Amino acid sequence: GLGRQLSLGVEFFAPSRGYTASGTGFVAQGPHGSGTSLFPIPNIAYNLPLENGAVLNFAAYGNGGLNTDFDGFTRSNPCPPGTPGTGVFCFGPAGVNLSQVFLSATYARKTGALSWGIAPTVAVQAFEAKGLQAFGAASVDAAHLSNTGMDWSVGIGLRGGISVEVTPTLRLGISGQTKIKMSNFDKYAGLFEDDGSFDIPAQATIGLAWQATSDFAVSLDYQKIFYSDVGAVGNAGNAGPLGAAGGAGFGWDDVDVFKLGVEWKQSEKMTWRAGYAKSSNPLGPEDVTLGILAPGVVEDHFTLGGSFQANDRDKFDFAIMYVPNVAVSGPEATPFGVTPGSDVTVDMEQFAFSVGWSRKF
Repeated sequence: GLGRQLSLGVEFFAPSRGYTASGTGFVAQGPHGSGTSLFPIPNIAYNLPLENGAVLNFAAYGNGGLNTDFDGFTRSNPCPPGTPGTGVFCFGPAGVNLSQVFLSATYARKTGALSWGIAPTVAVQAFEAKGLQAFGAASVDAAHLSNTGMDWSVGIGLRGGISVEVTPTLRLGISGQTKIKMSNFDKYAGLFEDDGSFDIPAQATIGLAWQATSDFAVSLDYQKIFYSDVGAVGNAGNAGPLGAAGGAGFGWDDVDVFKLGVEWKQSEKMTWRAGYAKSSNPLGPEDVTLGILAPGVVEDHFTLGGSFQANDRDKFDFAIMYVPNVAVSGPEATPFGVTPGSDVTVDMEQFAFSVGWSRKF
C-alpha cells in the first residue's frame, strides 16, 4: 500500500546501565556505571511496485546489539597477584560491543483480503570484548577469549508475514523470523560456546489492528523471542567451560512481549501515535554476574510520536521512547562457583529519539 517510496531514518539510542556489588571476591565492589551512552541506529528502505501488482522492497537497518564499557577504575576489593588489579574483573577496562545489521529483499503482494510477503535476509554482526582475561581458567581457548580486536560474522535467514482483512475494519497479522545461523566469531572462540558460535534467535509475532473510526486505530501484538535456542545467549553461566559446545552463556530466557498501540489522524497533515510494550525479563538472579556485560533487563517501554505530511510527496516521522529502570539482583556466580553472602545487582534505563523522512515518486 505504500507505492514507490524511499525512506531514511535514524534512532539515537541512549541506554543507562551499570551494576552494584557487595561481598564479592571476583567482581569489583561498589556501584559502577557503563560509559558510551549514545548510539545512532540507521535505516534505509526503497519500495518498488511491479507491473504484476506485487512489490519489491530493499531495506538495510540496525537490528540491535548490546554494549557495556567500564573503565579501568581502582577497586576497593583486591585482585589476585599478577593481574593489573583494576576494573570490573581485575584486567582494566572491560565490556563488550555487539552490533547487528540486516539487509533484506522483500517480495510482497495482495490477493483479495490476503496480503503476504517473504524476505530473505542477510545479517552482519560485529563484536569486540575486552577485560575478560580473568575468565581464562574457565575457557577452552584462553587465547581467543578477550582483547583480540573486532571480529565479524555473517549469515542468512528468512523473514515473512501475512495480513488478513477479517472485516473491513479489522486485520489479523502474523510474522516470523527463522533462527539465523551465523558464521563463528573465530577471534572469540574461547568466549562464546561451540568455538565462537553466536546465532540470531528466531522470533514470531501475531497481532490485530482495528480501525475504530476513520481517524482512530488500535493495534495489539504478542511477540516471542527464542533466546534459549542460541547457546551463547541462552545457556546458563555455569553450563560448562566458556567456548565449549554447550558451554556457559549469558543465561537469557525466552522473552514474551505484549504491545499496544494507538493512532490518531488529527488532520490530513498530522498523525499522532502512542504505544506501550511489556516484556518479560530475560535475565534471572542466577546469571547477573555475566549479566554485568549484557544487562538487558528492561520490561516497560513507552513511546510517543507522529508523522507530518509536508506535501504530496514528503513525510517526516518522529518518535521518543522511555524505558524505566529495572534492577535484578543475585549472588556472585561465575564459572568458578558461587560466593556465599555476595550480592550483584545489574540495572538499566533507556531513552531513544528517532527521526525519519519518506518520499513518494
